[in-house]
Amino acid sequence: MKLADEVQQLNEVVADFLKRESSAGIILMAATALALVVANSPLSPWYNQLIDLPVVIKAGDWGIEKPLLLWINDGLMAVFFFHVGLELKREVCEGELSNPKEMVLPAAGAIGGMAVPALIYVAVNWGDSTAMSGWAIPAATDIAFALGILALLGSRAPTSLKVFLVTLAIIDDIGAIAIIALFYTSNITETALIIAAICLAILAVMNRRGVIDIPSYILVGLVLWVALLKSGVHATLAGVVLAAFIPMRSARDPSYSPVTRLEHELNSAVSFAILPLFAFANAGIDFSAIRPEGILHPVTFGIFLGLFVGKQIGVFSFCYLVIKLKLAKLPAGLTLKHVYGCALLCGVGFTMSLFIGALAFEESGLNRIFDERVGILAGSLISAVAGYVVLYVVGRPPVKSAGDQVRES
Repeated sequence: MKLADEVQQLNEVVADFLKRESSAGIILMAATALALVVANSPLSPWYNQLIDLPVVIKAGDWGIEKPLLLWINDGLMAVFFFHVGLELKREVCEGELSNPKEMVLPAAGAIGGMAVPALIYVAVNWGDSTAMSGWAIPAATDIAFALGILALLGSRAPTSLKVFLVTLAIIDDIGAIAIIALFYTSNITETALIIAAICLAILAVMNRRGVIDIPSYILVGLVLWVALLKSGVHATLAGVVLAAFIPMRSARDPSYSPVTRLEHELNSAVSFAILPLFAFANAGIDFSAIRPEGILHPVTFGIFLGLFVGKQIGVFSFCYLVIKLKLAKLPAGLTLKHVYGCALLCGVGFTMSLFIGALAFEESGLNRIFDERVGILAGSLISAVAGYVVLYVVGRPPVKSAGDQVRES
């Protein structure tokens, strides 16, 4: 009986932890730390064998053969982008992005937060054609990490700050998706692209006719994913495209939202399984293999400067500019100091930066002395710590009422 009680208490503790806003960020940090520990331990050969493990799906002469790492990056991350796409659609149709006036400030921050880091990276790596392919790495913001850190601040972080950060990160995600679609595609295969176009036409007809049968959309989405995988366009974009065609509301029952339902159902899988797996598979840096010239390499240095310096300058300066030009105003309860702390948190590029880094370098088979992951981890870590410290100092605990003080005494 005692063992059953202890198991019950453990279940309650775990359930309480998973309900917290900071839990996804904490698990992501734990997965990253575990990957670093394993990659620098006697288990390192097994870690490398695991992520390089060939996984094959074959039917007759047709098949897909990739190492486990790319199944995670191309397959599971397509589900992540599907979840992002659902969130984008909900926000555009009914959320913060549905009001153009409320979008101006975070949109300005997102644009500055993408442009300035990319320009800093380009300036540092100008003249090196190989290194230049990583220009978009520091332009991304990891919303799970940033919100996890914000949640750790508790009452010191105003609710309006979270809304501002979420909106900024969503617009940043739109930019990252556009960058991947436009700049990180390989040789195009016309036949596969035609099949993808047919899938898009089918999805459009289903959406137009108000079909709300989710499995039907998922089936067409799987064909679309395979077609894009074979076409040369990055397969993860299938997730975003599929999300765009999921109906926001049911024509027969306006209270039912397929988008919201799917978003909630996928939230746990994405936060507690897909992103931690991605972090574990991609963050395993063997520090013994890093040479001093690799740490000081322009790629590593450019990414670090882009995330830590570029993000805070880009986000804050663009927000400051639109406020001074009276194109937007600060949300209630926020000051420019809050915006600056938020700008620092935007330097946590982790998941999206690692993903773009894989597209830019790791999948190209290039031999290089640098490892872009070092710059990503260093820039993200220092940005996270600096952002937390600034917002902790700026934040104020809630003022206690006289009734609260009497109860405490």
